Amino acid sequence: MNTRVAIVGGGPAGIRAAERLVEHGLSPILLDEAPRIGGRIYQQLPEVRGFRRDGKALYGFEAGKAEDLHAAFARIQPQLDYRPGTTVFDIASDRLITLGDGRREEIAYDRLILATGAMDRIMPLPGWTLPGVFALGGAQIALKHQGCAIGHSVVFLGSGPLLYLAAYQYAKAGVNVAAVLTTAPWLGLGANLLGMAAQAKTAAKGAYYVAKLLSWRIPVIGSVRPARIMGRDSVEGLEVLVDGRLRQFDCDAVALGYGLKSESQLAELAGAQFVFDRAQNQWLPEIDDHGRAVGRDGLYLAGDGAGIQGADAAELRGRIAAGALLQDLGIALKDAGDFGTLKRWHRFRVALEQAMPFPSHLAADLPDASILCRCENITAGEVRAAADQGLREINRVKAATRLGMGRCQGRICGIAGAEVLAAKLGVSVDSVGRLRAQPPVKPVPIEALAGDAP
Repeated sequence: MNTRVAIVGGGPAGIRAAERLVEHGLSPILLDEAPRIGGRIYQQLPEVRGFRRDGKALYGFEAGKAEDLHAAFARIQPQLDYRPGTTVFDIASDRLITLGDGRREEIAYDRLILATGAMDRIMPLPGWTLPGVFALGGAQIALKHQGCAIGHSVVFLGSGPLLYLAAYQYAKAGVNVAAVLTTAPWLGLGANLLGMAAQAKTAAKGAYYVAKLLSWRIPVIGSVRPARIMGRDSVEGLEVLVDGRLRQFDCDAVALGYGLKSESQLAELAGAQFVFDRAQNQWLPEIDDHGRAVGRDGLYLAGDGAGIQGADAAELRGRIAAGALLQDLGIALKDAGDFGTLKRWHRFRVALEQAMPFPSHLAADLPDASILCRCENITAGEVRAAADQGLREINRVKAATRLGMGRCQGRICGIAGAEVLAAKLGVSVDSVGRLRAQPPVKPVPIEALAGDAP
């Protein structure tokens, strides 16, 4: 076929989408930022001589799934135009604007599957810009990809399943985990038992991680209110409120994160419409049940980039989105996809979000002097001052304060900034809008923007 199909993302969704397209005679372009496929969940070690870790140690319970995904890619790689280490930083009409090996390139496509994954959601607190503070995903990357820890004594702070998984991985690797502190209430885990039962095995794995942490005598404390990360030149400790009383935990590193947010900037540049998802408390690209972007022909979304559901669901969604693409090309399929399993994953994810919600309530308590946007050094007080001047929409606040105009383009501060603005105005967070995506969605040299990179 002459149809040019591009897939952005080499994680579970992107690989399974590519696999299904290859099964039906297509040879898609697969672009991935990472040097090797697998995404964050099944991230592979760098290809450095002598640097090896056993798959069981690297992926735990998911070792078999990781090996299967890596093997699937090895089978189809000869039929792919595979571009590792390639960042897609803009989309113009029917072209992807990329940077790989220091070179800018424009890649034309007829149909596009975005499997861009997710990143940590952050709610700032005083001291979060100190050296030694990492996102939970960053802490995992250090351990899984580089074979090192972020500190000698680490506190894990936040909410969501990744909090317990990352803490368990660090403790098992021999790192001193000083405490695991969550803003979620312990009783919240039973808020939706039917939803948890939709994926009982996965729920049991989460319970196992918590049980092991407790068996290792690691403090695991719920319903905390973060106060500040202590230190002058680096992390020296963490203070939180527990039952109204201030408690201090000595540490030299903090892993911070409140669940995940979809990486959806490219979807917006490609023309996707967005809707606010109440369960996940964030704006998501609008898609049909097969992953087709609503209002944009030829665009398909799969995996956590279209809403957080986890790695297993991402594989299913990758195959379903590829199936929709094939059907749109007039290719008959024996099966459209396993929608029953996908619905169970959705119910499970909703239950998790109810049990471990993003702590929007902390936005009102954030001191005015606290930095929201570390790229531009914008504080919570500046956002509140903009609200006092009559600005009620996050993009107008951005124009007035430069919130979200730095290197990360609002990917880290955007959600927190909207929460602070909404809390100041006394409205729901969806009422203040969302930061519009602007290219480049990832930091690139200015020569790439000008089109003059060699």
